[in-house]
Amino acid sequence: MSEYGYSYHRSIGGRHSRREEKDLISGIRKQHYDEIREHCLAEEELFEDPEFPTEDSSIFYSQAPPREFEWKRPHEICDNPVFIADGASRFDVQQGELGDCWLLAAIASLTVNQRLFAKVVPPDQSFQDGYCGMFRFHFWRQGEWVEVVVDDRLPTYYGQLTFMHSVDKNEFWSALLEKAYAKLEGSYESLKGGSTCEAMVDFTGGVSEFFDLKKAPPNMFSIMLKASQRGSLMGCSIDADPNELEARVDNGLVMGHAYSITSVILMDIETPSMSGKIPMVRIRNPWGNEAEWKGRWSDQSREWSLIPDSQKKAIGLTFDDDGEFWMSFDDFRGNFEKLEICNLGPDSLEEDELDGKKRWEGHTENGEWIPRVNAGGCRNYLDTFWTNPQYRVTLTDPDDDDDDDLCTMLVGILQKDRRKKRKEGLDMLTIGYVIYKLDDEGHGPLDIKYFKYHASSAKSPSFINLREVCGRHKLAPGTYVIIPSTFEPHQKGDYLLRIFTEKANQTNEMDEETGIIEDQEIPPPTEEEQEQEQALKASFRRVAGDDMEIDAYELRDILNTVFTREFSFDGFSLDTCRSMVAMHDGDLSGKLGFDEFKVLWRDLRRWKGVFREYDRDKSGKLSSYELRSALHASGFRLSNRTFSALVMRYSSKDGNVEFGDFILCAIRMKTMLASFKNIDEENSGHAAFDLDGFIQTVMYS
Repeated sequence: MSEYGYSYHRSIGGRHSRREEKDLISGIRKQHYDEIREHCLAEEELFEDPEFPTEDSSIFYSQAPPREFEWKRPHEICDNPVFIADGASRFDVQQGELGDCWLLAAIASLTVNQRLFAKVVPPDQSFQDGYCGMFRFHFWRQGEWVEVVVDDRLPTYYGQLTFMHSVDKNEFWSALLEKAYAKLEGSYESLKGGSTCEAMVDFTGGVSEFFDLKKAPPNMFSIMLKASQRGSLMGCSIDADPNELEARVDNGLVMGHAYSITSVILMDIETPSMSGKIPMVRIRNPWGNEAEWKGRWSDQSREWSLIPDSQKKAIGLTFDDDGEFWMSFDDFRGNFEKLEICNLGPDSLEEDELDGKKRWEGHTENGEWIPRVNAGGCRNYLDTFWTNPQYRVTLTDPDDDDDDDLCTMLVGILQKDRRKKRKEGLDMLTIGYVIYKLDDEGHGPLDIKYFKYHASSAKSPSFINLREVCGRHKLAPGTYVIIPSTFEPHQKGDYLLRIFTEKANQTNEMDEETGIIEDQEIPPPTEEEQEQEQALKASFRRVAGDDMEIDAYELRDILNTVFTREFSFDGFSLDTCRSMVAMHDGDLSGKLGFDEFKVLWRDLRRWKGVFREYDRDKSGKLSSYELRSALHASGFRLSNRTFSALVMRYSSKDGNVEFGDFILCAIRMKTMLASFKNIDEENSGHAAFDLDGFIQTVMYS
């Protein structure tokens, strides 16, 4: 059994500025709010967004609309539109015809934290002063905060908003926020179906966690309470009924529906015979109606008579049909099945916004899985798993409140732009990660031998096709390596690795510095190779003539006489032989003397032996994964970037490298490294080339 289951740019001169051309957010041009606003006000015109036009394709990408929608501005829908009426609250969010309850649940949670809400939804916007038909919103997007602007034309049917809206018919912040998010993802349809934490992450820059409440850890309430005290956003759900969409249970809850958790507290309880605290959770249905919990602690239930009036006032208790209700933690855990927590990261709030709350220490790394290079798949695929990206993290200080002297670490792997790529037929990859303990902090990238004989210390809860996979781990202080991967090898994708710890940590990618090990030990020649060498010496003298030097043409004839007998290939090309001459042509004569030829022959003999050793299936070719090992055995140390370039340059469409291309790759690498070293006299890793010198280096390699 497997180890893992599975710019506004239309009006201003009609042209894009150089800045706009280069500045893209997930495929849409970044638009500059102040520039657009200034232009629209000067021209007395309302903004029409060319990046998200009022067309059916902005609503649906996979089908024709079920009816004809009419795009209208708020002042065409009602007489006195307002952006935010009497402050934003979780009760302003009502679901429309789009299946994005997950997004509504996240927005409802966002309104609970007014500082975060103001960061996402800037409140200094209105339909009065300075109105030009444009609004702006901020989202955390794959590592940075970005601004998204939209015009205020909204899809309607018979004069009513079709999608998200507020209870107050004159309030439009929620509808415009949904439009901005749809623009970011490519269309309204792209928002159908998702995880509440996905939107929570985009509203906060936090790291999400996913819990199966049937297998909840013993300290689940403590985790939730601590998360609430840190300002985290939370959502919950019950698994869907496969036979019915959003089926209602007798207790009032809805299956397959996303709820937001708006409070977690220890509530004072007082009776004539006892007093104490009871763990409680407040939950909201984004429908915002009477579809509420009907069990203990529901609206008007007798349990509330046990709570002091002061406590009821402190928690803001109301008994309206507003979709919000309280549950005891025991009932919550017994009825809900999935819990999502978005832990706020360092990017979420500034120091002056913390209000005494603690926040996580965070580190991020951008990376990509490249087929045939470092997309090795999970541990089930041992032969390629070791080629995945590797990240070292050192945990130094245990948590303050941990009696076991352990460190809490949250690890999140977020795959980029997959929702937007649905238009291209691409869905979420199945992703996860594994964590290994290192005994040696200075260890370089781990090879296949390491993974054969070492067990993992921790791993992601599962490999799953979510946008982000996150896990919470309690580990002893020490050095670890995190390996993010797709479940199957050879899958292409971009990702963001995020590591959150309660105390500061040290993190970096485990990568080699490109270079070469000089003076490698070469095995003595075999009897056959000794005979070849004697024959080559005689052949060299015969071809070279009186000057005892050969050019690339003559070198090709000599070498191909030998190597085409040993390998099934067309022989070395003239271009390859020119590179061989350049590698050892110290006087730049374009020819090799016999002593220079002997050095070349030594290299060729070593590389030939390496090729045979790593061509394990005797196909006469190396896979890209075998290529990495073969180059390493040849003395080359290659960074991931350099190795990726070599694979792209020397491999065929199927990812294989033939013998002649392997030799050419080794020759050019050795020549370029030698040329660089001659310029980098201080061995600093940096060299200054003038244009002629750069061209000469490239041409002679």
